[in-house]
Amino acid sequence: MSTKTKLLKDETTDLLDEFNASIMFDKELYSQDIKGSIAHSAMLCEQGIITEDEQKQIEKGLLQVKAEIQSGDFVWSIKDEDIHMAIETRLTDIIGEAGKKLHTARSRNDQVATDFRLYVQEKNQNIMKQLKSTVASFVGVAQEHTKTLIPGMTHLQHAQPINFGYHMLAYANMFKRDYERFESSHKRNNVSPLGSAALAGTPHDINRFSTAEKLGFDEPTACALDTVSDRDFALEILFNISTAMMHVSRISEELILWCSYEFKFVTMSDKYATTSSIMPQKKNPDVPELLRGKTGRVYGNLMSLLTVMKGLPLAYNKDTQEDKEGVFDSVKTIEISLEILSEVIKTMNVNVDRMEIACKIGHLSATDLADYLVQKVNMPFRTAYYITKDVVKVANDLNKDMSELTLEEIQGANAEVSKIDKEILKYLNLRNSMNARNSYGGTSTEQTKMQVDKFKKWCEL
Repeated sequence: MSTKTKLLKDETTDLLDEFNASIMFDKELYSQDIKGSIAHSAMLCEQGIITEDEQKQIEKGLLQVKAEIQSGDFVWSIKDEDIHMAIETRLTDIIGEAGKKLHTARSRNDQVATDFRLYVQEKNQNIMKQLKSTVASFVGVAQEHTKTLIPGMTHLQHAQPINFGYHMLAYANMFKRDYERFESSHKRNNVSPLGSAALAGTPHDINRFSTAEKLGFDEPTACALDTVSDRDFALEILFNISTAMMHVSRISEELILWCSYEFKFVTMSDKYATTSSIMPQKKNPDVPELLRGKTGRVYGNLMSLLTVMKGLPLAYNKDTQEDKEGVFDSVKTIEISLEILSEVIKTMNVNVDRMEIACKIGHLSATDLADYLVQKVNMPFRTAYYITKDVVKVANDLNKDMSELTLEEIQGANAEVSKIDKEILKYLNLRNSMNARNSYGGTSTEQTKMQVDKFKKWCEL
């Protein structure tokens, strides 16, 4: 039976016990709960609130409970309501009266806030490591393809020639920003709720700085009233995961396009693709499709907790029991998603020839002609823009890419360009066009190699 205080006339029904209990999902926090309880008991001993012998019994008993849970011998009961009561009840079974003293100077309100914050902080750091590994995967591919041409697109239309390494580094930058968001959240939220008690602190002579230090926090939270109802840290990890999964979904969408017959830019490893149940010739991109789909579920978890929190008066409310399952789910989702995405990127085959052939569709060097007319002929850009459109029309009429036009064909497009010399052909060459964009952050092979080197240092490769 639960050790909660019985103030009601009638026993609660089994239906209410099932509805009210969180034990079947918050048992995920057993390790954090035991860690917090050991720190709390040590502080109580330091402050003379419990004896040294009682503290030793409590710590030994808690470690036994932990061993039972990890071995699968622990018996979970919905009657215990939550992980805190389950552990405390079993602790008291093991060591007797000393176990009942553990809850001195704390409430389940600050206890659950501590457990959950410890969990989120640990997962923040785990996900940061995975993000750095994901960045390294993209950088590894980028390093091999600083000269590989691919159409750079806007509106999913061919725009300008870039190199494939540069395209991979765009995603490396996204995941690096994700890393920095988790890093910032970890720093901001590294404060200890323990000792806030129900909502207003405790009359016991506790030392919250001691427990904060024991648990790896920088300091205690400043306001008990805010602390027990605060779930900003949980919302932050859900937002950070959602943003990272949005980036996962974007590269997944491109992978799905790229491995289609219409593109055939990449071929996915057989290890991370599946076949059709009735069409043996098909190789389906199930992994990126699932990654794209799983992004929706983490968005849902974020919106769910935002909705839970939006109308809560101070301080603690039972609504916040709904804070954990979505976080647990989102954490598991991004952990496996980043792991499998990294493997997909590292093992895919890049079809260099197909990418370069695609660059001859859509007149990717058109902007280079306009820039040439501005720089060499001193022509206003808007005038150069319309002249370039005339040259594009000529190329279309001849069924050629602009990069394939002869000097005479270019000169015949418009009287304004009738006197330009053969130097223009060098500007319209696709590889020269790519390398001409040598400004900082540009797509040239030189700039791409510089960016690769910076990322390698950041990843400590």
